[in-house]
Amino acid sequence: MTPADMVLTPRGLRFGGQVYPCTIGKGGLSRTKREGDGATPVGIHHVVGMLYRPDRIAAPAPWATPIGPRDLWSDASGQPDYNHHVRAPYAHSHEALRRADPLYDLVIVLDWNWPDAKAGRGSAIFMHRWRRPGFPTEGCVALRPDHLAQVAARISIGTRLIVPS
Repeated sequence: MTPADMVLTPRGLRFGGQVYPCTIGKGGLSRTKREGDGATPVGIHHVVGMLYRPDRIAAPAPWATPIGPRDLWSDASGQPDYNHHVRAPYAHSHEALRRADPLYDLVIVLDWNWPDAKAGRGSAIFMHRWRRPGFPTEGCVALRPDHLAQVAARISIGTRLIVPS
């Protein structure tokens, strides 16, 4: 581990000398992540992108990509673009990145099952804001909005998120 790593601990996300409270998937941690199991995958994950709602927040980093009305994430296992950013119209199963709620106003994209996605291994493992303290995700790591913004401002492409078993 390096000081630049983000590390999931029982107390929260350790990063930059601080521990940020966070939530994980409702399925707990998993070494055998499957699509729809609600689990957060164990392993070393790398930041591969950052998305944000420009109509709601300022760019959190110079390399962040704005989310537009047609932006989606494919969770269509077996499709060539499974676990990738896609745009509407999109005929297969997907998740909208531009949501009515603020959950995805800022999204840190991790390389779980990416770029060469294996069917059924899970998609859309992100870091994003939590709904409320202690409320689990569908497999993502979620933080308080101000903490997420602090982390986003200090990471870069390739920063590691370590999720120990």
